[in-house]
Amino acid sequence: MNRLGYDAGTIGNHDFDGGIDNMVTQFGKARFPLLIGNYDFSNTALDGRTRPYRIFERGGIRVGVFGLGIKPDGMIPKSAFGETKYLDPLEIATDLAATLRLDKQCDCVICLSHLGFSYPDDRVSDYTLAAGTRHIDLIVGGHTHTFLTEPVAVPNADGWPVWINQVGFGGIDLGRIDLTFERGKAIFATGRAVAVRTVTVNSPINIP
Repeated sequence: MNRLGYDAGTIGNHDFDGGIDNMVTQFGKARFPLLIGNYDFSNTALDGRTRPYRIFERGGIRVGVFGLGIKPDGMIPKSAFGETKYLDPLEIATDLAATLRLDKQCDCVICLSHLGFSYPDDRVSDYTLAAGTRHIDLIVGGHTHTFLTEPVAVPNADGWPVWINQVGFGGIDLGRIDLTFERGKAIFATGRAVAVRTVTVNSPINIP
């Protein structure tokens, strides 16, 4: 990730596989911030080692980026999650997006999400996040390993489009998104999945 020049990342459930002490070690190697708004690490070794959001300036455009993680119940062993507190992602996203858009005057607000694209039940997903909030322009997702060939637009609470993208898992595809802005709001997006890795095996294999 350092060599690829990442600007930021968020935290997924498998980051906890080696426990929080291991996360401290591994995150310490990153030359970019780990952003997570809905995990409270106050009583853990990760306290102070993550941020809820970060603002980047590119070509005169202020881009606010924040991160959200999956609910740990049934996903992460308690022994690995420790004293970390899980906070409601819809509430956190509402607050952080408003802070970035209204208080920090960001032209673009991006959520790095490990919630999952969508579910048949009431679990919070990228889809419900987009529909239930304001001020988010783009959600870059993970967790459900969904291969989207182009971004999906979902109307937010004000009827503006929120663009969601996810390109599977394991670095198989790279997602590219180009946003068009009007009056400070992303009103149009084009994007595509770019294959960046080939797999060679002894028998044919299809990667969706």
